[in-house]
Amino acid sequence: MLLLNYTYSHPSTFILLGIPGLEAAHIWISILFCTVYIITLLGNCTILLIVKTDPSLHQPMFYLLCVLSVVDLGLSTATVRRMLGIFWFNFREISFGGCLTQMFFIHTFTGMELAVLAMAFDRYVAICDPLRYTVILAKKRIALIGLVIILKPEVLVFPMMFLVDCLPFCSACVLAHAYCKHMGTAKLACADIRANGEYDLFLVYLLVMDLIMIFLSYVRILQAAFRLPSKDARLKALSTCGSHMAMMFIFYTLVLFSYLTHRFGQQIPRSVHILVASFHILMPPMLNPVIYGVRAKEIHERVLRIFPRERAS
Repeated sequence: MLLLNYTYSHPSTFILLGIPGLEAAHIWISILFCTVYIITLLGNCTILLIVKTDPSLHQPMFYLLCVLSVVDLGLSTATVRRMLGIFWFNFREISFGGCLTQMFFIHTFTGMELAVLAMAFDRYVAICDPLRYTVILAKKRIALIGLVIILKPEVLVFPMMFLVDCLPFCSACVLAHAYCKHMGTAKLACADIRANGEYDLFLVYLLVMDLIMIFLSYVRILQAAFRLPSKDARLKALSTCGSHMAMMFIFYTLVLFSYLTHRFGQQIPRSVHILVASFHILMPPMLNPVIYGVRAKEIHERVLRIFPRERAS
């Protein structure tokens, strides 16, 4: 009878613990996460507003920047609201369907962060073949790139949802995390989850391939930048590429760390893993508007018009 009471395919709810081991610091962590979320909202909404209201910015680079801003807003919102509910109101229960939904949006929006690959392509064309920029990045091609950015992660995440949906869960489903993730949820199942682990590694492989493509793109950009006749143009190109590459290095390092520690990082404290996993989701959406947006001269000038500097009296 006890087995019958606990054996079911889909649990009614999961219990999210937040960050086990750091319960005493939950309120301070929540203030940090809330601040990051507010900055993310302000930064990305400002980018979207500026591009929408200024016809001169209706160009390929800024269309891609808008796609990235929408992705940043979606990723942050899918994560932070649930986390703050845990930290502030002790809302720890989440339904099985709600957990799958959050998992889908988090993994999908994380995959869509690869919009930075399109940004790298845009910079490559602008520097390496500026005379054909408008031809290569015509509106139809930008629309196709945007469609790939949106559809590719969804296609890759659906099998993950199917694998979790097929798992039986045979005990109290307590998830030692602040939100639902694929392998963290799968490990609660009372069944063989090798298929889940192998698919997770497959996604890591694709992630590494994308990273190599981005790296090679920026190598070509840097090669072209060093051939520019003007010193100021070289410095501008190097500055832009350097900040972009630093951002991608941080993002991909945290993503790979999060993925691999689920499988191989048993010796890493759980609280450290959860904090790193949270930061790899929260930090890029906050920094992207600055790295890719405000550093662009056109956006920077319009931001200064909205928030003019205080002048000394």
